[in-house]
Amino acid sequence: MIRRELGAFFAALGYFTRLPVPAWVGYSPDGLARAARYLPAIGLLVGSFGALVFWMALHVWPQPVAVVLSMVATIALTGAFHEDGLADTADGLGGGWDKAKILAIMKDSRVGSYGVIAIVLALLGKFALLATLPAGQVVAALIAGHAVSRFCAVSLMASMDYARDDESTKARPVAARLGLGSLLFALIFAVLPLFLLAPEQVLPAVALAALATLWLAAKCRRWLGGYTGDCLGAVQQLAEIAFYLGLVAHF
Repeated sequence: MIRRELGAFFAALGYFTRLPVPAWVGYSPDGLARAARYLPAIGLLVGSFGALVFWMALHVWPQPVAVVLSMVATIALTGAFHEDGLADTADGLGGGWDKAKILAIMKDSRVGSYGVIAIVLALLGKFALLATLPAGQVVAALIAGHAVSRFCAVSLMASMDYARDDESTKARPVAARLGLGSLLFALIFAVLPLFLLAPEQVLPAVALAALATLWLAAKCRRWLGGYTGDCLGAVQQLAEIAFYLGLVAHF
């Protein structure tokens, strides 16, 4: 049991980051299917790494520079995995007019104008929001934002069908419908870092992240009849930005 769960965690680590995993983990569709519930846990790891880089850089450079370096660190750790999904989703939904065309555009390795604009705005948005927060709150924001936004992506896997029919797609093994137990398990890793934030910050941050998730999920359901791996990446990116928006909001 423990070995199986460790295998699922390491499978998630190997799939969603560039970190090396033990050789015994190997590859199996079943292992990847179980790995999805560990996505928020991977968010905790990625966010903590970004927070560590920010904290260390803040001792040497001004906060805006430290924010940039933390963003570089998290992108390097994940290989821009979710940013790529955002770009492909923006290209597909922006340039396609039916499901087949949207899926074809999203599978194309080339990045179009919608994708470039989406990535630029996303990076600028994260930078502006994190640079606006008090320095003492950025560490908690990074850890919580990465975990919560990845739970938002997982929620699609529990509530929607996979949109592609191609069994050979690399995302297929992690696209199995998540059960309630797996969803609640993933939720634990999203809730824990929220205790690092002030209670009055948590509600607007989580609310905006949820609204962003519902908005993009509705678009994916309308145009694709479900989600793809790229949609999950796009949800993660939008939910993370929306989470930071809630943290800096003044009501």
